[in-house]
Amino acid sequence: MSAPPPSNAPSLPDTTPIPATGIRRRGGGRFSSITQDPVLNRLVLATLVSTLGRGVFLTLTVLYFTLIVELPAMEVALLLTISSAIGVGTSYLGGHLADRFSARRLAVWLTLIEAVALACYPLATSFPVALAVACVVTATASAAHSTRGAIIARAFTGQGRVGARAVLRTVTNIGISLGSAAGGIALLLATPTAYRSVMVIAAVLTGASAFVLARLPKSVDAPQHDPTSDVPRPLRGRSPFRNPTYLALTVLSGVFGMQFGVAEVGLPLWIVHDTRAPSAVYSVLLILNTILVIAFQVRLSRGTHDVAHAGKISVLAGILMVVACGLYAGSADVAIGVAIALLVLAMVVHSFAEILSSASNWGLSFELADQSRAGAYQGVFAMGYSLGAMAAPLVISATVLTHGTMGWMVLGAVFLLSALGINLLARHHLTTAPRASAP
Repeated sequence: MSAPPPSNAPSLPDTTPIPATGIRRRGGGRFSSITQDPVLNRLVLATLVSTLGRGVFLTLTVLYFTLIVELPAMEVALLLTISSAIGVGTSYLGGHLADRFSARRLAVWLTLIEAVALACYPLATSFPVALAVACVVTATASAAHSTRGAIIARAFTGQGRVGARAVLRTVTNIGISLGSAAGGIALLLATPTAYRSVMVIAAVLTGASAFVLARLPKSVDAPQHDPTSDVPRPLRGRSPFRNPTYLALTVLSGVFGMQFGVAEVGLPLWIVHDTRAPSAVYSVLLILNTILVIAFQVRLSRGTHDVAHAGKISVLAGILMVVACGLYAGSADVAIGVAIALLVLAMVVHSFAEILSSASNWGLSFELADQSRAGAYQGVFAMGYSLGAMAAPLVISATVLTHGTMGWMVLGAVFLLSALGINLLARHHLTTAPRASAP
């Protein structure tokens, strides 16, 4: 049984609500609801425009600092680590502020500041300047992500929330893929002017998305926010830091979220050092992952607003990660053809684990939260993922890259245990929620 929609959820009289069956409508295309819901419509357009710019920077940033600015590899790594740590704190701050001020205006200003900071990247010619710019970019991007989470939590209910997340995740993959292709132009030209020109264009695209966000309706703001006043009212509801169940969900989701680090950090190093497969196969695996997410994220996210279903889906994702880790481990010390086949199969299984775990975590992060403080809860949840992303390189190095096959087994066990823990939290919520709501 799914949790009932919150009684204090803001109504959207000027929108067409997303049906409980999911984002797809009978007789229509997969994204037919995008053109019918103004909130989702604008979030999709803003996400597409901004992720085009993000794809450019994901492709160029490290190489720009290494090849053009000529920073040592250690300084580049330190720059990324420090800026990521800043982003952990601003993840909660963005959600917290979205409960006290206008989430719509906050999202606009954060996006504009991020765009200005991105435009300063070409001006960064030393480590201190590059570090300052990177910290501002990561801080505002993390805060804006939590703010958008609060907007989704208020604009939709039940399956509509998960469906919106799934659509935006799909659009994000499309935007980043196109942006990465655009960044490839600078890589082909390989000149400082090419790098800087493409990065400035990407920053302008990011700033343009703010004007789309400005057209969101005022109903996405917190109920306690008075649109006619800039003075925040006192916050109501339970703080996420006083909710042990939600904090446990945040930690376990962050642990499972290290699977992103497996694909981004562990896998390329594993292919190069421990398999006979050519390094170019890694790019093929990333393309395969992107295609699968685009094709299946919306479809497999249906029903995960139901707490019990989300818990079961989490367990399935954990089992799939165990299988994926086993296949990755099996690709070592075998013939090149076998290694490539095992890596491709492992990425397919890994991608479905990623899709299912994302859908499960989205549903639980919404349904287990106190809806009167949606921003703070989404901010705390985002902190868990940020911490998991920071820890992933160290954990992967201590397991897979140090102990090989045995490391893969340990890593698979970590994913499975975290998924089982998430399922236990979902079952615990179902047994305690009725008692908590009783008079």
